[in-house]
Amino acid sequence: MKPPRLQALCAIATLFLVGVAAAQAQDYPAKPLTIVVPFAAGSGTDQMARAMGQALTEATKVPVVVDNKPGANGFIASQYVARAAPDGYTMLMTTNTTHAANEHLYNKLPYDPVKDFSPVILLAKGHMALLVNPNSPYKTVADLLADARKRPGKLSFGSGSSSSRVGSELLRQMAGVDALHVPYKSNPFAITDLMGGQIDFMFADAPTAVPQINGGKLRALAVSGTRRLPSLPNVPTVDEAGVKGYDMSYWTAVYLPANAPPAVVKKLNELLAKGMNAPTVLTFQANTSGELSLSTPEGLAAFQAAESQKWGRVIKAAGIQPE
Repeated sequence: MKPPRLQALCAIATLFLVGVAAAQAQDYPAKPLTIVVPFAAGSGTDQMARAMGQALTEATKVPVVVDNKPGANGFIASQYVARAAPDGYTMLMTTNTTHAANEHLYNKLPYDPVKDFSPVILLAKGHMALLVNPNSPYKTVADLLADARKRPGKLSFGSGSSSSRVGSELLRQMAGVDALHVPYKSNPFAITDLMGGQIDFMFADAPTAVPQINGGKLRALAVSGTRRLPSLPNVPTVDEAGVKGYDMSYWTAVYLPANAPPAVVKKLNELLAKGMNAPTVLTFQANTSGELSLSTPEGLAAFQAAESQKWGRVIKAAGIQPE
């Protein structure tokens, strides 16, 4: 048992630290914020980060920098944020790729998706579009699958995220076809090759896909959820197109490095929740059919745990072996 004098000193130190943390939270943010994104510029997460950055700047009068660190399926950005100072000024805006799927896709991760981060908030959920080149002979999902069955292993699909990869792998497994996987640093890079005819098809998040579809640069054969997207009302779901029971979604959330002060986490949670109602973010969500899905920090931790189990099951069902 500690001597009374030592107990008193410990109590004073604890009160001092609590007071400092409270003061930090009250003044937060007092300098520029950085939103680190694990995907390239133009990706759905990047677009969300930029819309949110504008909303945060308008609310706090503090500049917000969006720092894209694509590559290695989110490893680079996740490691960077995990090693950053846990002061609330460097946050990771990410998806199920880094914080639910990667642990099932790889035998060893260079970061711990739970221990290395402080959950802040779940922001939104979304779905993907199954895309082909507009000059492709495939007008429907049935066309694509029929050719894949005629020429096993000859068709190729790209992916720049776990959602994108697992979306195609699950389609391949459920439809009983064989196709070659081509990995990319981020979905926009795969989109470029799809436009150029280097790959045959891919799933891409709605924010990345919808502008290309509406611009006539890509053709959408289906969407990945259980209902059609308001932004693509004439595009059927994969289930409607004949692959019964197919359903894939993704989510976007924000994390700070581990051991971030709880008061700062709470303040950032409140700022981001308000930001989701800002005009720039509402426009982005409406244009891409994103679904608002806010949480507390504790709610995100519980959601992430459940999603990790779900993605483990989906990846196993898709027949993907950890690398």
